[in-house]
Amino acid sequence: MEKSITRKTKDFNPTNCAVTYCMNIIGGKWKPVIIHLIRNGINRYSLMQKGIPEISKQTLTNQLRELEVDGVLERIVFAEVPPRVEYHISQHGQTLLPIIDAMKAWGYANMEKR
Repeated sequence: MEKSITRKTKDFNPTNCAVTYCMNIIGGKWKPVIIHLIRNGINRYSLMQKGIPEISKQTLTNQLRELEVDGVLERIVFAEVPPRVEYHISQHGQTLLPIIDAMKAWGYANMEKR
């Protein structure tokens, strides 16, 4: 069964800009936070919901699906009862970690100034 995901910005890059391409993959309010959580071992849906209490279930599901379709995350389903699903950062997704690190460093350096 093929996944069908419709996104407003996925193919929007009229000037073939590298920053726009990157933002199409990790842009938005929640994707960098999701990547950060998974990197730190919070890799199950219920744990992510607890880690981001402001996110709706539908939004979390959509963001995880988009990151999976874009090759940033790998979804692993364990054949057990009850079923268990974990998310891991793919090899391709590992290349985004320096960006997440830079965002974290910038946040630490600037959040006290406000």
